[in-house]
Amino acid sequence: MHSGHDATGSTLSVGAARKRFALLVLASMGVVFGDIGTSPIYGFQGAVTAAAHGAVGEAEIFGISSLIIWALLIVVTLKYVLFIMRADNHGEGGILSLMALAQGALGRRTAIVLGLGVVGASLFYGDAIITPAISVLSAIEGLETVPSLATAITPAVEIGAALFLLIGLFMAQSRGTAKVATWFGPICLVWFIAIAALGLAQIVHEPRILFAFLPTYALGFLVHHGFIGMLVLGAVSLTVTGAEALYADMGHFSAAPIRSAWWFGVFPALLLNYLGQGAYAIHFLARHGADIASQNWFFLLVPETLRIPMVILATAATIIASQAVITGAYSMTNSAMQMGLLPRLHVLRTSETEAGQIYMPTVNMLLMIGVIFLVAIFKNSGALQDAYGLAVTGTMSVTTALTAIVVRKLWKRSLFQTALVVVPLLTADLSLFSANMLKLLTGGWVPLTIALGVIFVIATWIRGSDIVLLKARKDRIPLDDFLASIARRPRQMVPGTAVYLTPNADLTPSALLHNLKHNGVLHDKNALVTVHTTDAPRVPADQRASFKVINDHFVAVSLNFGFMETPRVPDALRGLKIEGVNFDSIGTSYFLGRRSIVAGHDHGLRRVRDRLFIALARNSADPSEVFGIPAGQVIEMGVQVSV
Repeated sequence: MHSGHDATGSTLSVGAARKRFALLVLASMGVVFGDIGTSPIYGFQGAVTAAAHGAVGEAEIFGISSLIIWALLIVVTLKYVLFIMRADNHGEGGILSLMALAQGALGRRTAIVLGLGVVGASLFYGDAIITPAISVLSAIEGLETVPSLATAITPAVEIGAALFLLIGLFMAQSRGTAKVATWFGPICLVWFIAIAALGLAQIVHEPRILFAFLPTYALGFLVHHGFIGMLVLGAVSLTVTGAEALYADMGHFSAAPIRSAWWFGVFPALLLNYLGQGAYAIHFLARHGADIASQNWFFLLVPETLRIPMVILATAATIIASQAVITGAYSMTNSAMQMGLLPRLHVLRTSETEAGQIYMPTVNMLLMIGVIFLVAIFKNSGALQDAYGLAVTGTMSVTTALTAIVVRKLWKRSLFQTALVVVPLLTADLSLFSANMLKLLTGGWVPLTIALGVIFVIATWIRGSDIVLLKARKDRIPLDDFLASIARRPRQMVPGTAVYLTPNADLTPSALLHNLKHNGVLHDKNALVTVHTTDAPRVPADQRASFKVINDHFVAVSLNFGFMETPRVPDALRGLKIEGVNFDSIGTSYFLGRRSIVAGHDHGLRRVRDRLFIALARNSADPSEVFGIPAGQVIEMGVQVSV
């Protein structure tokens, strides 16, 4: 009876685990694969349009279809699914997580690794702005293929509808996505089933398209088409947009559900749809022959009676894809803040149960402005395609370069073994990146401009923060000297505990000096707290805090937080057991040094950077908010610093 109970319990446990795994697979279809899953709307169309600069026949359709198939196989399947996803940082992925992993493997922060991470992150912001614009616009443009609406759907109507949906999406961010996120997976599952069925129906009528699996068609196309072949290769990169999400979202879903969703759902659906578009294009050529560049191949697969429902489904799928990159931008910014790459911005929690559900008003506003600008300037998805590929392929190239460091230094592979794996993948990435550089003047400048702007902000913040920290160290006295002076001239003690946040516990915090200067008293217990951000995404509870008792009145506390965590200082301190020190909410006061930054006497670009750093510092979130300290327990002591 007892063993039967165990067996039953075990069966139930396995059943529950399988159910949870299935739910993760379903959810990942919406969050992880929303972007790459909607690329068939514009990917094949963009490649054919690029090929139409020359003559387009059956051979070109086979070549384009083959290039798309092998891009999905090499870039997404081989590189991300089978290789890059192994380089997880304690279960977390993404460009900054990979940068932290590479730094940990080297044992120090190097300029090359930091530079690569910053470039990759900066390019991601371009992706986060372009994705909503091109995705939603391309879905709405499907209305042009509805005969009854052909005259009513003008470019102005499409732009207006896209802006209405996109602005509404950004305005809704502050309410959180927890309530509607449960629908993301099911909607995208329906989407993948639909696009697979549409493609399969065309393949049945033109099974010859399956020959596109032969790589000779892809290679032959590139060899025989020269410059046009490079243009097409740049357009083909649109079919792998969103591949970075497989790696970036590992922390939310883990690798196994993402891989399962790719192998058994997303990948077959994408292959069937792209091959279906190729099959339809061959039929179209046989019947019409001309005007091949202006066709909306994706929506032409749909029977006319079902095109309006398909446009609605496509719009829903593209909104989900847009939501995924917006959420990714929040997460990226939050990690960059914890790493000291960006100033502390306001972070609002939109869910009481999900730690990853955050909303960042400043980031949201900047993304919305960028998206509105792109829609207004480029006006259609075709024009935006030239801007899209550069951001995507640039980030992919950086990811591969950082992974090479992990393979060599962390996995301890030989130089030959590292090169054997990394060089072919990096060659593929750089080939796609080079092809997209040809579109620099027709749209590629957009992600590069955004990336350069972000890089300038990050570099300015790092430089300014280093200057402020260096000057603060020069102005502060060693803690041992301060304690010696207190021993010689005892000061009046008041009951309670004072907490001083400081970047270096060996130096006397400026807030402590100002408190003693202006109030003439010391607290009975004083904790010098240093907050560290580790290279790991999260820190186990037993490694959160450590302390050293200095004397009867002073203790040095070190708190460790991962770059994916929110540093809640009071909660961490309450978990400490230090004899005679009580970090309760009543008797504890937090003294924070607020720096007033003023400009020095630099000229030219340095003066511009000084002004920018001052603006960033002034608009940073309040330290009490950043560290989760109740406002009623905070005492701020001001100090002026010039940069």
